[in-house]
Amino acid sequence: MRKKTLISATIVMLGLAACGDTVGEQAVIGGAVGAGAAAVTSGSVITGAAVGAAGNVLACELDIANC
Repeated sequence: MRKKTLISATIVMLGLAACGDTVGEQAVIGGAVGAGAAAVTSGSVITGAAVGAAGNVLACELDIANC
């Protein structure tokens, strides 16, 4: 069950993540979305924030999210 929650939260975070102008902004925005998704799914807020921040920075820097 925990694996399903983590996968669901990751998908939600990547879907909702928005880009920022700098890497710092991208990390903060992704972290906030990740923490919120983790809180909603009863996951670890700290882990959600870390995954969200990393996911958003990667998505923006690799131009996956059309930033």
